[in-house]
Amino acid sequence: MGKNLRFLITAALAIAIPLGLVIASPLWLLTACVALLAAWMMLTRVGQQTWSVAQLGISSIPKRLGSSAVIVVGIAGVVGVLVALLAMAAGFEMTLSQTGTDDTAIVMSRGSPSEVQSILDRDAVETIAQASQVIKNDHAQPIASAELVVSAPLPKKSGGLANVEIRGVGERVWELRRNIRITAGRKFNSGLRELLVGKGAQQQFTGVGIGSTVNLNSQPWTVVGIFDSGDAYNSEIWADAGALGSGFRRGSNSTSLVVRLTDVGAFDAFKATLASDPRLKVDVQTTRRYYKQQSEGLSKMIRIVGTIVGVIMAVGAVLGALNTMNAAVSTRAREIATLRAIGFRSVPVIISVLVETMLLAALGGAAGAAIAWAIFDGFTASTAGANISQVVFTFDVSPALLWDGLKWALAIGLIGGLLPALHAARLPITAGLREL
Repeated sequence: MGKNLRFLITAALAIAIPLGLVIASPLWLLTACVALLAAWMMLTRVGQQTWSVAQLGISSIPKRLGSSAVIVVGIAGVVGVLVALLAMAAGFEMTLSQTGTDDTAIVMSRGSPSEVQSILDRDAVETIAQASQVIKNDHAQPIASAELVVSAPLPKKSGGLANVEIRGVGERVWELRRNIRITAGRKFNSGLRELLVGKGAQQQFTGVGIGSTVNLNSQPWTVVGIFDSGDAYNSEIWADAGALGSGFRRGSNSTSLVVRLTDVGAFDAFKATLASDPRLKVDVQTTRRYYKQQSEGLSKMIRIVGTIVGVIMAVGAVLGALNTMNAAVSTRAREIATLRAIGFRSVPVIISVLVETMLLAALGGAAGAAIAWAIFDGFTASTAGANISQVVFTFDVSPALLWDGLKWALAIGLIGGLLPALHAARLPITAGLREL
């Protein structure tokens, strides 16, 4: 019993320590470990024995191609799904994090989690816009945009309906958001029911081309242009704030006020100015911080779901690797026993089995990562969040995500190969020699 207990403790440590190192290691450290292993195999007697045994196992892979393919395909599936889901979260977060700047601020009514839950009256908007920290244009007008955000259902190109954000903006929005480019058509005219459609919204919805008529709140609106912002605003449709407020019976109220500050360092003073005015019950953030917060909840949920799915699939891949390598060890029991009988130690046997399994795992991980990159990198999708109606974004399959996927593959190979390796090393020589 004591001997078995020591074996179990040793096996647990042998799995936990290398597994932690594989998952936490940066690329340079893992590369260094592989280089050290190669040097050990070339320069030491035990290492040379290990490489000899490993070559025998690797050379036998074509003879058991079907069972080896189970490991490769299973791990490729785990890595492909995991990388795709994490790329979805990264792309969504990147789209929103690119929206806004540190020298612009968004003001909403106190306690509002997003613009659609906020209400600002006209007096509050005028008071805030006159703050000394708000920069003015050449005509001494504050560069500020009182905005009204509503949502409306539109037919999607893929079928069905989805909510799209309609943003009513002020006259000086073009001075405020200088990254906006009109790619087709023209800007809307103040006071008219005219629409500018974001590039992403145009890709997702039908009937929003230039010259099209869109029914919003049972009223006809004409699309007069397409714009590209390179961020989350691409998912929206813009209109004149006054016309939108009238069309949706919101009067002169706004949902937010966005202002450009004199410089990045003026934010704290601007926030203090608003807090010191008893007439104002508002919260203020930089626009960059606001959109980053909007992405955090959904990004976190996608990552959690992706990790859970990855773990479930990884368990199946580990079991497949265990069965495959156990079968491989069983068929080579006599060979392994013969090697040990002529002087080979247990260490070469253990490491050689691990090398074989990790090689198959690396092939599966590389295949899964390549498939995920080929299919999903730059893939355009849309999602509906709790506070955002429809956001169009692209999957971001970054090198960091591909590396994470490969580490998952190596970790699965390590777990799936270590127990069969330990079993091969503990197999009694006499029992192995009796195998046919």
